Amino acid sequence: MSKYTPSLKKHYAEVVVPELRKSRGYKNDHQIPKIVKVVLNTGIDSEADKNAIADVQRDMNAIAGQKTVLAKSKKAIANFKLRKGQIVGCHVTLRGDNMWEFLYRLIAVALPTIRDFRGIATKLDGQGNYNLGIADHTIFPEISLEGVKKHIGLDLTIVTSAETDDEGRELLRLLGMPFRRSSETPKPATAA
Repeated sequence: MSKYTPSLKKHYAEVVVPELRKSRGYKNDHQIPKIVKVVLNTGIDSEADKNAIADVQRDMNAIAGQKTVLAKSKKAIANFKLRKGQIVGCHVTLRGDNMWEFLYRLIAVALPTIRDFRGIATKLDGQGNYNLGIADHTIFPEISLEGVKKHIGLDLTIVTSAETDDEGRELLRLLGMPFRRSSETPKPATAA
């Protein structure tokens, strides 16, 4: 009986690693950048009732494929009507096969369903990691539109072992991340 290997993980081992080794001239396998983890995060309205919190957590569990952790405020902030210990969001860290499966669903299924999708920004954080904001969680196939009461946004962080942005960008491009071409960069609005 053979062990199941996610298709994107197999693609990484069979295509991405040899391509990076050839293009970058890595001599050691440990120099080749890899994806370390994927972190999903969302905020919850501080005045939300318990049912709304449960709905957000249920949707995040479905998207991630594992249980999320509720984030609570560390201190009270009167201007935001926030009490200490109040639930302010939930997050989940994906590693291993769950991470590879999620990335495959993100790249192959979720991102292409965005209306007028022209690719995602190519900017990384300076250390080879990629951050992506998703405005509506219903792009994921695990979420049925009938059960959604409120649309939520997600923050997605892909942490890599790349030392530079160029290495991280090349790794993600070879994995199939649909980056926007430089000629399609949106132009800043000009004052009329």
